[in-house]
Amino acid sequence: MADLLSSLGTWNWLIVGLVLVGIEMLAPGVFMLWLGLAALLVGLLSFFIGWSWQVQLLAFSAFALAAVPIWRRIGRTHVETDQPFLNRRADALVGRVFTLERPIVDGSGVVRIDDTVWRVAGRDAPAGSQVKIVAADGASLRVEPA
Repeated sequence: MADLLSSLGTWNWLIVGLVLVGIEMLAPGVFMLWLGLAALLVGLLSFFIGWSWQVQLLAFSAFALAAVPIWRRIGRTHVETDQPFLNRRADALVGRVFTLERPIVDGSGVVRIDDTVWRVAGRDAPAGSQVKIVAADGASLRVEPA
C-alpha cells in the first residue's frame, strides 16, 4: 500500500481528479466533484512543489475538507422564484377570507377551499360565517372571524 501511495505523482493525481469529476457527471450528487477538484488541485500544485506522498495525501485531505464549507455556502444560495408558495399551499391561504362549511365547535371546524376541505381551528362560529385565515400549521388552518 505504501508503494502505491508513494508512486502517486502529478499525473496520477490529475487522472484521479478527472475520474472523480467524471463520476460526478455520470451520477450527480456534488460529493465526488469536491474530491475530484481536491485531487486536481494537488496534481496542479505538484508541478510546482516537490512534496512527499504523505504531504500530498495531507493536502488532498485538507482540500477535500475545505470544500465542505464552500459547498454548504454555495448550496445555501437563495434562488428567487415567481412561485414562493409552491409546495406550501396552506401558507398561500393566509390572509384570505372563506365561508365556514361546518361550524367551529370546541375550536374545530371545516372550510371548503376550491375542491379541498380544510380543518380550521378558532373561536366557535356557526356554519356560513366568514372567517379569515391567520396562520397555517401543516394541514390545519387557524382562523378568526372576518
